[in-house]
Amino acid sequence: MAVRATVTRFPIDVESLEESGLPWGVTVSPFAAKDENGNPPVYGSEGHLLPRCENCWAYYNTYCEQEQWAWTCSLCGTLNGLSSQSVSRYSQPESCPENISSFIDLELPIEESEEMQARPVYVAAVDLASSEEFLELVKSALLAALEALGPGSLFGLATFSHKIGLYDVQGPIPVVKNVFIPYDSDGTLSMELQDVMPLSSFLAPVDTCKDRIASALETLRPTTSWERTSGAGQGLDGVFLGGRGFGSAMEALFNYIGSEYGNTFALARVFAFLSGAPDIGAGQLDTRRYGEQYASRREDADRALLPEQTPFYKDLAAVAVQSGVCVDIFAVTNEYTDLASLKFLSIESGGSLFLYTSTDDSTLPQDMYRMLSRPYAFNCVLRLRTSSEFQQSHSYGHFFPDPQYENVQHIICCDSFATYAYDFEFANNAGFSRHTSELPMLQIAFQYTVVVPPDELANAGSNTTTRAKHSLKKRLRIRTLQFGVGHSINEIYDCVDSEVVLSLLVHKVILASLEQGVREGRMLLHDWLVILMAQYNDACKLIQSGHGGSSGVHIDVAFSQCPQLQPLPRLVFALLRNPLLRLHEEGVHPDYRIYLQCLFSALEPSSLSRAVYPLLTSYASPDKQAYPRHSLSRAALITSGSPIFFLDAFTNLIVFYSSTADPSLPFPPPQDCLLRTTINKLKQERCITPKLSFIKGGQDDATAFENYLIEEQDVEGSGFTSVMGFVSFLEEINQSTLEYLK
Repeated sequence: MAVRATVTRFPIDVESLEESGLPWGVTVSPFAAKDENGNPPVYGSEGHLLPRCENCWAYYNTYCEQEQWAWTCSLCGTLNGLSSQSVSRYSQPESCPENISSFIDLELPIEESEEMQARPVYVAAVDLASSEEFLELVKSALLAALEALGPGSLFGLATFSHKIGLYDVQGPIPVVKNVFIPYDSDGTLSMELQDVMPLSSFLAPVDTCKDRIASALETLRPTTSWERTSGAGQGLDGVFLGGRGFGSAMEALFNYIGSEYGNTFALARVFAFLSGAPDIGAGQLDTRRYGEQYASRREDADRALLPEQTPFYKDLAAVAVQSGVCVDIFAVTNEYTDLASLKFLSIESGGSLFLYTSTDDSTLPQDMYRMLSRPYAFNCVLRLRTSSEFQQSHSYGHFFPDPQYENVQHIICCDSFATYAYDFEFANNAGFSRHTSELPMLQIAFQYTVVVPPDELANAGSNTTTRAKHSLKKRLRIRTLQFGVGHSINEIYDCVDSEVVLSLLVHKVILASLEQGVREGRMLLHDWLVILMAQYNDACKLIQSGHGGSSGVHIDVAFSQCPQLQPLPRLVFALLRNPLLRLHEEGVHPDYRIYLQCLFSALEPSSLSRAVYPLLTSYASPDKQAYPRHSLSRAALITSGSPIFFLDAFTNLIVFYSSTADPSLPFPPPQDCLLRTTINKLKQERCITPKLSFIKGGQDDATAFENYLIEEQDVEGSGFTSVMGFVSFLEEINQSTLEYLK
């Protein structure tokens, strides 16, 4: 569980918080195997015996004062009694994880109602109203997925177009049975999927049926327009009326699989492969809104295209959760698919949303394999508690709040990368005490379940032929942290983590964009930087008036006296240049914007920082690094004089050989060199597969690389301007800060 704060010393009171101009909060990656310093938790059992405070319900931890029969809560100060069982437990404190470390992970007992055969279930739902290229890519992805699935997993193959197809691959040849999808938006299927094919025939054991599943994948073909119109009886004067009944197919699948929830499986994952917008049946979407001329109606296109058209997919996500299903959507299309409406199905059911604009260089197979190879937790509950002086004001991330309890979040499915953010505020005007030794406390509790595969060692000595069962393990992970207090603004500025500040800013501007449009999001970000600049200059007593009145006022826009704040102007400039906040008229596709919103709001701070402001390094040769970091400008390339540059933009990795590079340098770099080792390490550590490309300056088209050199681009548009972008941006911030100070 990695926890990072915007400031490691908290502001002492409301006035101090406002004077700093900084957001106050933390990011939490609850299922990360180690903390932010690389330390693992101390593991133990009997989590249900851990004492809890009778006032604030916080868990006993190493910061609590313990007497023989009682303990004092480190969060609220309440004195609590200890049971005789706890007293005997704590008579040997070094035997209990909660007395050894403030980061613990304890096993919880599984209730009888939860004892079940918890086999992992995976279902692929493939769009047949698509192209040959799309299906070839999906086949490759599913073959990669089969390699990643653990022993004992069950796999089902379904297709959708104007009909739903269910595959039985357990016989000698694959059998498919179909049911037609009605065209109208409230049309229900003519029969339940359970009546089309029993679920036991649909879900095949991967261990014994892998080859047959692969054979079934080979039979997938795109539906022809003739099939779609005649099959649904919709050939109206030969006019083709579409045929992608995605919403109806998903609804039917959830009800079908959900019948075995809590019996055969504890979590089923549905992979939905989509090549365009749903256009028939329940949940059909009108894609004409993308082509509308908003400018002529004086409407903001960014504001019009970001909200969902219909609540159908949000409601369907709730059905998925009730059925024990988590949905991952893989959209492979460059057409408008209205991900603004579809995204809820994935993010609110605990899944992910992936967008690939082309089948040619898509990393879909690698992403599938990577996603299924890493461990995940499910049915998770996340609760953040604070000491009494401050409290949580907002929470951000892909979870849903508990309908009954405040500040409790439910996460359906969570991997080690998933990150959530919290904003803090003071509970009253008093703030933290200047005179006592009591410091701000934070406790994060994360209850989760994992599926444990059958232990082969346990059966090694036995001759039984019965198949070993997967079992569920329920665990409770707790992290208790103590923070310092900044008694002055300078103390606060000296302990800023700019990457966490960026994380909170990104969550806030995404929220503002969704509610009020992208322009509002841009203004919010710009104004925040102006206010921070003014507060910093005021706090550091840097504002000096010259003889000519305000024209002589000097503003330090580079935060020259505070190294921790120095990255922020560049990060804000880069975020304003990012497609997340670029305007519709600049050619940003609304689906790509939605994809970035979903991706950015789940990334941990270092990854997000890399995605917003890429890292540019230079190499003297493939085996020798020259400089670890350059600014993103052409000037940096020219002045460094290095022949090779490596750009890491999180989703893209680019190796660029300058046109003046020595021709004897091997291109592309050989597999056993330092540069390749660096690239391979980065690829391994990512939650998604970055796209790798090699560009030879002077020979290849270098546009892809040059687009990332943003510091010479204008913040309000795409082209290179006569004035240098980042420099003129700082000048504009300088002017705005002067206006603000007036």
